[in-house]
Amino acid sequence: MYAVIFGKNPLLSEAEFHAFARRFNLKVGIIDSNRDWMVFNSSPKVERYFHWLGGSLKLVRIVGEGEDAIGDLEYARLFTVSLYGESDWRLWRKLGSAIKREFKAEGPSKFFKPAKVYAMPAELILKGFPEVKDFVFLFREDGSFWVGETVKVTDPFELKKLDVERPVQRPILSIPPRLARIMVNLTEVKKGSFLDPFCGIGTIVQEFVLQGLSAYGSDRDPERIRDAKRNLAWLRKEFRLKNSAHLEVCDARKLKRCFRQRFDAIVTEPYLGKPLKRNPSRGEAIRLANELDRLYYPVFESFGYILKRNGRVVFVFPAYRLSGGGIYRKERKWLAKLGFEVVGRYTDYEERHRLVRDVHVLRYRG
Repeated sequence: MYAVIFGKNPLLSEAEFHAFARRFNLKVGIIDSNRDWMVFNSSPKVERYFHWLGGSLKLVRIVGEGEDAIGDLEYARLFTVSLYGESDWRLWRKLGSAIKREFKAEGPSKFFKPAKVYAMPAELILKGFPEVKDFVFLFREDGSFWVGETVKVTDPFELKKLDVERPVQRPILSIPPRLARIMVNLTEVKKGSFLDPFCGIGTIVQEFVLQGLSAYGSDRDPERIRDAKRNLAWLRKEFRLKNSAHLEVCDARKLKRCFRQRFDAIVTEPYLGKPLKRNPSRGEAIRLANELDRLYYPVFESFGYILKRNGRVVFVFPAYRLSGGGIYRKERKWLAKLGFEVVGRYTDYEERHRLVRDVHVLRYRG
């Protein structure tokens, strides 16, 4: 039995996890869930693939429920206690002391808590305390809890390296590597040919290559293609990869002129409009979305010529945080007319953002 700890966008993280499970044929059976975590049954194979998740923080092996389960934890000389669903110093001390008492027969042990947090960050698990076990308590609203031990964490250092150490960077305009990984999982396609037709400096294409997929990218700006090639050359050297990607200068509205084969999946963040200086009104948001649809409609027409039947598209449409409060997310009925079925929609943004990523997962019916 396992649990997964979701990241800062739990709804998107949960959607990615279910897609990831189907993608890698993990046969997950959900047992319990909360906003920030989910307990499930799965084969140990989930440990092998866990590092390909972008939106989850930890994989926890569950040993049982309630205080009696503390006796089933494996001895550790040094350990920490991570609480999810509770933030209480006295409770943290109580549980840590209970673990120490259980371990007393096997040897001395010490526990600690990082300042100002009640859950051990992945950065500390990976970098500072490799010999320390992270014992996890997952609390329900009624105060009952699951007990387990962290066995895998996603690597924030790798994601940061993919972002800030590559030779060409566009901090405001580029999609985060974390979201690129999430979007690849949302396709549910494990093997096949993948295309990013708005590849820019190559963030999503990087993810294709890292995962050993048949990788393609295109952009209508030759300079962006040169930048993407530089970043891919760096990626191959830094991560010692033999595979690479095929990149083309191509207008996304005319893809059949550039690509003769059909693709299993398209994953992309297109041009989302000019940066907003303020939060728009509802009327302004509608106008902005309609103007961009004049680009997106022929782009999806172009997708129809190069996608396999039942091929997947993960596409970021713009949504807008309104000046009067709330978010405007446009419904695009024209997608169905072009043969695309929307199978999932998820937002991704931070409170300071005026523009919201409205991530669509689509199936091409042809």
